Amino acid sequence: MAASDQIHDVVIVGAGPAGIGVAAALRRIGVQPTLIDRTGIGASFTAWPESMRLISPSFTSNQFGLVDLNAVTPNTSPALSLLEQHPTGVQYAQYLRMVADLEGLRVRRGITVRDVCPDGGNLLVEADFQAALRARTVVWAAGEAGDPRRNGFPGAERCVPTIAVRQWDQHPGGEVVVVGGFESGIDAAVNLVARGRRVTVLDHHQPWATVDPDPSRTLSPYTRSRLREATATGHLDLVGDVHVAAVNAQAPGYEVLTDDGRSWRSEGPPLLATGFEGSLRQVAHRFVWDADGLVEVTEQADESTLTPGLFLAGPMLSHRGASFCFIYKFRQRFGVVARAIGQRLGIDTSPLEALRAPGFLLDDLSCCEDCAC
Repeated sequence: MAASDQIHDVVIVGAGPAGIGVAAALRRIGVQPTLIDRTGIGASFTAWPESMRLISPSFTSNQFGLVDLNAVTPNTSPALSLLEQHPTGVQYAQYLRMVADLEGLRVRRGITVRDVCPDGGNLLVEADFQAALRARTVVWAAGEAGDPRRNGFPGAERCVPTIAVRQWDQHPGGEVVVVGGFESGIDAAVNLVARGRRVTVLDHHQPWATVDPDPSRTLSPYTRSRLREATATGHLDLVGDVHVAAVNAQAPGYEVLTDDGRSWRSEGPPLLATGFEGSLRQVAHRFVWDADGLVEVTEQADESTLTPGLFLAGPMLSHRGASFCFIYKFRQRFGVVARAIGQRLGIDTSPLEALRAPGFLLDDLSCCEDCAC
């Protein structure tokens, strides 16, 4: 495909919290990034089920040096902008659009990226039905929610990812099986129970029984409080230490079989809450992956160890076994990525030091060796 002659300093793929947050950090040093997205700002959030909310609480405490956990810049607060403690997806997308307007960011929509290729010292961002973009650096910030995992066992294609359900009232059947018991699985179960359904949640790891100081490994307090209420109704069964072996269509519903020979009936299609493939699979061959299936990036700049100039931002980021999967985690690296890009462009990056105190420039990861991030 033909490529544009223009060479962009930075192309950011994805206009969610990671893309908007890195772009805002770059604006601090005078860099105007080119933001591109398949649909638009916060599109994955607008596709959430209507009742789904952010599990991290928002609270306006910036004047006391404590930034709202869901903010993507240190001088904004979704709690103040939206007047919500746990914003819905639509509300959070509204907040991201506010930040984009405040920072003077513009997003080119309708661009689906299929590869990022080395191109004579630069990078070529190849997209479907679009002229390729040339860039000195690229930040992959496309996130995960748009690519739910739809495999894992025979019959998984008969199930519906929880993220794909718009309204829980519309999900058919009085009895429903949910495969996966972490945040999205429990959120689905709680909402279905509230609508009078009987729900069984199956998960080998039984995260509802796990207590861990790292919030990436345990259910949030917000989810646990709702789970207790749903369990008290007697309409919710949590089944751990089982693997789903298959899902079979069995008119007028579905049969969910587990590896220990038991089975459960789901009158409507079983729901999948088994995680995400993630957008990074589009450019997986541009990164090195470790034995645990985690992408390897440089510790100093979150840059691909295989493709120079290609940076990673967002929930797929990890370092030393510490997951940066929540907004308040991966935002700690916005300043790190912006600084590396600025230095490469020969720009004074000292204004980024103001991001250190509020927690948007974490470049010392030694704390991750001894405590939960």
